[in-house]
Amino acid sequence: MDPSRPAFTPAYGISPTATGLLPWSHVTQRLAAARNYWIATTRPDGRPHVAPVWGAWLDDALYFGTERASVKARNLATNPALALHLESGDDVVILECVAAILPDPLAIPGLDAAFRAKYGMGAADAGTEAPGAEPLWYAASPHIAFAWLESDFVTTATRWRR
Repeated sequence: MDPSRPAFTPAYGISPTATGLLPWSHVTQRLAAARNYWIATTRPDGRPHVAPVWGAWLDDALYFGTERASVKARNLATNPALALHLESGDDVVILECVAAILPDPLAIPGLDAAFRAKYGMGAADAGTEAPGAEPLWYAASPHIAFAWLESDFVTTATRWRR
């Protein structure tokens, strides 16, 4: 993905040059290292729903699970678009994604190992908020991404588009 400047209003003072743009590797490293991912979905009536999920960043997609009856899953069944944000407001990563249901998360190479390394349990054991609940797994691939360092926002604000 090629970096460019986000389209903020001139009042933000974003640099017009490419100097200081963050590399895509900055985003992928932060996503791979994150423990929690905040996702925003949209209810059928248009109201937002935001919740943290556990997941693994592999091959430019976030893989996460949730209970089939959860608000997240019900929202994604109606509208597969979601926004994803990491926890930091100082080293910002925001993705706009489309989520696709995974028929078998254990068929994704490296997913189970990534969950074991990060959370101490395999993907088959994660992905639900309640013991015994039926998980539904997703791959969320970004079509647009934003990142910046708050300490140097005007030169590091970067956007990527697929």
